[in-house]
Amino acid sequence: MSEHRRKPPQPQGGGRAAARRGQSGSSPGRRAAPRGATGSPSDSYGSDSYDSGGEERQYGGRAEARRAAQRSTGGGRRRGAEPTRGGRRAAPGGPSGPGRGRGRAAAVDDRKRLIDYPRAGKYGWRRWTPSWKLVSGLCIAFFGSLVAVAGIGYAMVGVPNEENAAARSQNNVYYWADGTQMVAAGSGQNRQNVTIDRIPPAMRWAVISAENKSFYQDSGVDPMGIARALANMARGGDTQGGSTITQQFVKNTYLSQEQTVSRKFKEMFISIKVGTKLSKDEILQGYLNTSYYGRGAYGIQAAAQAYYGKEARYLTPSESAFLAALLKGPTYYDPAGNESLDKNASRDKNLKRSKDRWAWILEQMHNDERITEKQYQEAIKKYPMPDPRKASKGMTGQIGYLVDTAKKYVLNHSNISEKQFDQGGYQIKTTFDKDKVEALAKAVKKVEKEKLDPKNRELDKHVQFGGASVKPNDGAIVALYGGAGYENGHFNNNADTSGVPVGSTWKPFVLAAAMEHGTYRSKGPLSPLSKYNGNDHLKVKNNDGTYVLKKDNTPFFQENESDYPWGYISLRKAMEQSVNTPFVQLGMDVGMKNVADLAEKSGILNSSFAGLNASFALGTSTPSAIRMADAYATFAASGKQAAPYSVTSVKSNGREIEGFEKPRVTRAMPEQVANNVTDVLENVIQNGTGKNALSLGRTAAGKTGTTDENKSAWFVGYTQQLSTSVAMFREDPKSAKLLSMNGTAGEKSIHGGDVPTLVWTEYMKAALKGETDIGFPEAEKIGVVQDEAGAPTPKPTPSVEPSETVTESPSPTPTESSSPSPTPSNTCGFFGCENDGGTENGGTDNGGTDGGVSSPPAPTETAEDGGNSRGNGNGGIFGGPEG
Repeated sequence: MSEHRRKPPQPQGGGRAAARRGQSGSSPGRRAAPRGATGSPSDSYGSDSYDSGGEERQYGGRAEARRAAQRSTGGGRRRGAEPTRGGRRAAPGGPSGPGRGRGRAAAVDDRKRLIDYPRAGKYGWRRWTPSWKLVSGLCIAFFGSLVAVAGIGYAMVGVPNEENAAARSQNNVYYWADGTQMVAAGSGQNRQNVTIDRIPPAMRWAVISAENKSFYQDSGVDPMGIARALANMARGGDTQGGSTITQQFVKNTYLSQEQTVSRKFKEMFISIKVGTKLSKDEILQGYLNTSYYGRGAYGIQAAAQAYYGKEARYLTPSESAFLAALLKGPTYYDPAGNESLDKNASRDKNLKRSKDRWAWILEQMHNDERITEKQYQEAIKKYPMPDPRKASKGMTGQIGYLVDTAKKYVLNHSNISEKQFDQGGYQIKTTFDKDKVEALAKAVKKVEKEKLDPKNRELDKHVQFGGASVKPNDGAIVALYGGAGYENGHFNNNADTSGVPVGSTWKPFVLAAAMEHGTYRSKGPLSPLSKYNGNDHLKVKNNDGTYVLKKDNTPFFQENESDYPWGYISLRKAMEQSVNTPFVQLGMDVGMKNVADLAEKSGILNSSFAGLNASFALGTSTPSAIRMADAYATFAASGKQAAPYSVTSVKSNGREIEGFEKPRVTRAMPEQVANNVTDVLENVIQNGTGKNALSLGRTAAGKTGTTDENKSAWFVGYTQQLSTSVAMFREDPKSAKLLSMNGTAGEKSIHGGDVPTLVWTEYMKAALKGETDIGFPEAEKIGVVQDEAGAPTPKPTPSVEPSETVTESPSPTPTESSSPSPTPSNTCGFFGCENDGGTENGGTDNGGTDGGVSSPPAPTETAEDGGNSRGNGNGGIFGGPEG
């Protein structure tokens, strides 16, 4: 082997030491480090050596020499680090130069990498900037993966052979509390398919213009719409919107309504396949036959019958636009309204929404040249008001209202949408007792027949009743009365409607709040024997002694129905005779916020509250009959509250759906507060305005209620086994506003103690037949006697005249009124007997703390209730004693 090809001997040290020696040997003017200066074992061999032939060489051979020469040429510095013997790299700039650290940090293996990142041989920001090769390679890989996934998904997902349950005729089956079947109702009775040639072109184009303009051109999927849906799901929102008609058809026909990513992808792939197998007309036909239009109507044929009483082929362009608007959501676009499901679905709001979308769809059809100018002008001329709702098979009598109540409960306590529910397939067991439901309906009919004559008396027309019966300490709704029946065109559920003020049936909540919290002057709970001024036309005071003012800054005067001069009477007596003025002032002293809180804890929904001004104490709020029965059940259960419920179980496909456990019983008020309220309300029936309930023949408690101008009248009463409310009112069928009942039933005025109490008593006799009269728990004395501020102080002898009050009182002699005037009477209870003729006084001002009241707004502001109630000239809302 020639000398120049012979491999030089390798030093033991090598690496960085060799690089330094090479650099020092090639740089003029620089001396190699002395042996051992670096501390490396290789330093002991020095920088020079002789080969076997005696020729002197540098360690590292010619390659090392070249690198050393390159370094010296660059002034001892270079950007890159070169590899040396032993796999090390020489630091640029020499052994101690500033580039040494950079060279180490950027050191990479010479071996080729699959992904050159961070980039070899680059420094600073260039090292971390990917090359165009890397970027393009990753993009190709990404899109290739998408194509592969899409291909696999398309291959794996097939069009189901059968329609899903949503596209087949099904019913929901409802059961009574005893397990027997009540009714089978739902889309199963109202589903008819029609071919595309029997669907008018205007109906087809109305849907296309409103839902999917590119229907005849697109592939059946909307990628951007799917992306939006997935993004909404990622944010926790819903996925509605963005789907094509093909996707909607696939979802209605083959898939569930669940909002999941997997379902969305299935929808996309099946839609693509359906688009290749079915024509566009077949897809449109299927969509129109499987869509939900409300009123239990699935498919365009059933919808045409439900809304216009005609076959689909006879629909006009205007009617077609109306039905297409329903696809946006029939709950909110049916002019008939559906407040039982959502208060935002009132008749007025729904009508406005429907008209707006109907006009918009016609405009879109015109812009898309789907109808001519003449057709457009003819269609837009008049809104096609649909027919009133009709009763479907089996939904007559009270059944429709029972189903309505149970359906609302299911939707509010599950993730089931109204559309899913109406597609059928559910078994719903209710709390309704068939015998009690029939008994309540019979009681209403009997009293109606005895008292009302709408054929011969104009003021007996449009009278309605609502009622509900609830189990205390449980919350189960065992019976309700919703109205005259679907078959008579009455679709509003009067048992579960709002908008009817409850009047003086609200007073027990004011008394209960006083017995629990006391007043701003008392040091604790207030006794029901505390006395307040019961005279008519009194000014109401704020806690600071100032008078409550109306909007015009004049004093607010509270009125009673009669001007009988009660003087200072106990709250027990005021409840007995339903005198207004004591409870308005008591509410101010206790704090209307405390009254509202107690009522809410008792079961009244906050959404039904009126403004917390002075008149709030007299029942300006509008809870439903169900909620009033449930709240009074709290008194019956000694302060324990259970939310009202109407469904005990729901099953679908044999599987029980969660969320229908019995509501938890909670403590709404102290036991003795509830028992004392019951004792006071027993006296209302024994000696007061509820005397008509005495014919029940068993221990009961209750309260009458009448609103201003006799627009509504109530009686709510209970035993320990059952709490029942009955409401009576007149309603304008066109405006849905309440009308006065003055003159109804041939009476000058209707009070809660009249017709409503008669209905209540008739029902309770039948409902409690065979039940033991167990009475009520004994009420222990509660609170201290704390008379109203300004009440006369008791004197040692009766001859001393009582001190003058701060309010004006009418003449001490009762004036003749149109209704029987109450007279002073002895009232006996567990406190003993008292004479409430207005001459006795009790209690002194003991001071005390603020009961939490704040000055209310002007009482007249609560009269803004959509026409249901209106304040009188003095700002009062309600009249006085109810008979």
